[in-house]
Amino acid sequence: MEKLKLRWGIESNFQVIIIFIVFAVNGSLAVALAKPILSFIGVTHELANPIIFWTVRIVLMFIVYQVLLVIVGTLFGQHKFFWNMEKKMIKRLGLGFLLNKK
Repeated sequence: MEKLKLRWGIESNFQVIIIFIVFAVNGSLAVALAKPILSFIGVTHELANPIIFWTVRIVLMFIVYQVLLVIVGTLFGQHKFFWNMEKKMIKRLGLGFLLNKK
């Protein structure tokens, strides 16, 4: 755990455990929310080509996961950690311009 604490810039083992819990809850929640969102927009396994369905579902889960990560992290008291993580991800995706203030 010491390597993670050093890499993530956190100080307590409790914080590491909370972060792991946030990742677990967030992943499960993103997968659970993808199905009703797909149904709402009319993309179902029965109606869509399997390649299209799974591509759309995976992309949707990725987007939902990223949004929920900050929300769930904030609910668990780790907003700063997860917002910094999210900013890194946005920059890696080449969308850093979204973070620039004018």
